[in-house]
Amino acid sequence: MDNQSGSTGRSGFIDRHDLWDDDATRRAKDVIDQVRAEGLEVIRLSFADQHGVLRGKTIVANGLDGAFRDGCAITSSLILKDTSHRTAFPVWSAGAGLGSADLEGAGDLIMVPDPSQFRVLPWAAKTGWMLCDIYYPDGQAVPFSTRDLCRKALDRLSRAGYSMLSGIEAEFHLFKLEDSKLRPDQAGWPGDAPDVSFLAHGYQYLTETRFDELEPALEVLWRQLSQMGLPLRTIEAEMGPSQCEFTFHPAAGLGMPDAMVLLRSAVKQIARRHGLHATFMCRPALDNVMSSGWHLHQSLWDANGNNLFTPHEPDAVLSVLGRHYVAGLLAHAPAACLFTTPTINGYKRFRPGSLAPERILWGHDNKGAMIRALGGTGDPNSRIENRVGEPTANPYLYLTSQIVSGLDGIARGLEPPSAADSPYDGDAPTLPRSLMEALEEFQADPLFRTALGDPFVDYFTTIKSSEITRFLSAVTDWEQREYFQLF
Repeated sequence: MDNQSGSTGRSGFIDRHDLWDDDATRRAKDVIDQVRAEGLEVIRLSFADQHGVLRGKTIVANGLDGAFRDGCAITSSLILKDTSHRTAFPVWSAGAGLGSADLEGAGDLIMVPDPSQFRVLPWAAKTGWMLCDIYYPDGQAVPFSTRDLCRKALDRLSRAGYSMLSGIEAEFHLFKLEDSKLRPDQAGWPGDAPDVSFLAHGYQYLTETRFDELEPALEVLWRQLSQMGLPLRTIEAEMGPSQCEFTFHPAAGLGMPDAMVLLRSAVKQIARRHGLHATFMCRPALDNVMSSGWHLHQSLWDANGNNLFTPHEPDAVLSVLGRHYVAGLLAHAPAACLFTTPTINGYKRFRPGSLAPERILWGHDNKGAMIRALGGTGDPNSRIENRVGEPTANPYLYLTSQIVSGLDGIARGLEPPSAADSPYDGDAPTLPRSLMEALEEFQADPLFRTALGDPFVDYFTTIKSSEITRFLSAVTDWEQREYFQLF
């Protein structure tokens, strides 16, 4: 902290390093005017960490001018955590295990607000919120920022002559919170999971009765998400007990990942304030639950507003460019799973006959296929839906993996195999069976190391290896039942 100016960041940081254009400067003035007009008292400044989890600080509203001038300092070790929030790198050693003096000693990073992302939080009194980008104190962008990594992938797409529209179908569970497990003996790293009960029995997919059972809780969510300007399209009761799905209108560029990051955090916060527990965990360890997925819709467009996935040949499913793009996604699917399905738990979803993919293939409007192609000859809404993702995926890395893989398919003119009619049969290769297998595939695929660089690949694989090591060292209930009495 700069004690001379009372700054939360570094004096003149944004101007000194030329981090804003004229539009950002104008938007910042508009935000200050809105904060004053609405009498907001605090502003949350957040950035999305390596897992797509929002972290940051809350400043009082009269400090917003300073944050728009100087940024806001946060601890650098926040980008070095695994999913237990344990630091996965030796920050007290030279180079912090990454060859980076900037990360030694858990020093500062600087959050720079993105004024275009300002929101007023409906559930928190007189509270604003802003998404931020992160920088080193010398003004250099942090190379491990997943939002910046995605921005660079989108820039690469633009240089190739394309823009992207992407849309969200995100499933999650919404439970009644019975016991938060807040006794001291239940705290830990991580603490005990809460006890919950269902809001509805499920197994009546898209029936109005089940929706109405969930609707009192869902209404609280969708009203407040809409007040924040998130582009909600549908609110659905899914197949399993207490399982829901929200879909969003498609958005360009960073619009989709920015919205998904905010959706997950907002849903959890709103739910908790109403005695509920929301989880985007793929398959909770509860009787009768169904796995949750995250289906990512994608299409490429040219500068004239033409959908480049729309085929013009008779009876075609996708354009030639679209087929090359799909072929790239299929070719790199095993490695991309580290980004699309990044948890131990997510691989429990890949089961035959489950409306989730099991094999690396594509099909025309087939919900058992990994890639579902929608549209056809002359249809301006032609697109693909990748059904491999889990809702915990970092949205920036999920989208980055698609761009990198798809562009490789286009550049090499790859052709996909024939569209599958029976997605759980045949000899198509299977998706990785575990996070461990996905990590091996990622490390063996040179595309991501070339596209993302050695520093980021080594950084991210270290974090996921930490998660895997902790999992493999834990004794599970299965092991206790299997061996304790037998031997």
